[in-house]
Amino acid sequence: MLITVLAVAGLGGCTGSDSTTDPDDGASDDSGTAVSAEPGRYRTLPEACGAASRKTLQALLPGAEQDDKVYDGQAAVTYDIDRRDGCRWKVETTSGTRYLTIDFQRVVSYDPSVSDDDRAQETYEKKAVAADIPDATSPPSSPSSSASGSGGDAGGEGGAGDEGGAGNSSASASSSADEPGQGGQGSQSDKGDEAGKGDKGGKSTDSPSAGADASGGSDESDTTSEDTAPRRLDDLGDDAFLNDQLITKDSGIHRDITVVFRSSNVIATIEYDQWTTDKKHIPNSQELQESAQDLADELTGRLNE
Repeated sequence: MLITVLAVAGLGGCTGSDSTTDPDDGASDDSGTAVSAEPGRYRTLPEACGAASRKTLQALLPGAEQDDKVYDGQAAVTYDIDRRDGCRWKVETTSGTRYLTIDFQRVVSYDPSVSDDDRAQETYEKKAVAADIPDATSPPSSPSSSASGSGGDAGGEGGAGDEGGAGNSSASASSSADEPGQGGQGSQSDKGDEAGKGDKGGKSTDSPSAGADASGGSDESDTTSEDTAPRRLDDLGDDAFLNDQLITKDSGIHRDITVVFRSSNVIATIEYDQWTTDKKHIPNSQELQESAQDLADELTGRLNE
């Protein structure tokens, strides 16, 4: 009996010792573990070639009804459609050529101290600065911006600088840091080559308020106001801007509309261009802008589906 009592007492002593070991156990997560920044809302992207409805494409690409395959678009080459996806359309008519491109970029921050949304906002603001949008300010550079991990996404917006308007053609090429091996859509150089007007990049451009074409004539359709000038847009995603460029330095003339908007960690870029060889009739700024904004509204809905 004495042996039994001592054994029980010994077990009780061991149990009490275990219960008091490491009194801080369970609190180390709060004090010693770094908290990662919140991930972005989106994990995937819509299919770019299927993002716009047939009705919308018919309005944006008049004259394509004679070749129904035009509405299918040409998909951009990408090796991760959950990170980058794009599509391009082209329609040629007797009155000129119209081009439409859609580009989706899902930004991911590899810096645990910077959220996906914050990294996407940095990328968006750089696009706005490159497009000379009024009130656009360069975002403060974070130490992680030059890091190899997060720099890939930040570098994805580099295409904006080439066109001065966040164009997705050059964005696709510069996004190789973001997605190695992704092929560019080449929309801008293709436009010049296919239309026989030369490469758009590097040309002199006239502001949308120029009011006169290269032949010296003017067209009331080119009259712009604060409502059509390059500007930030309200009620479109978390951030948005519109750029409008009139180019008259080629053998033809074209107006290029660019709409860029950010929704959480996704940046969408729309380019809508109208080319013509008749310099007496400048493409209408208001008409093209409204069409591009209607498409942007539709794309925000697709992102939220």
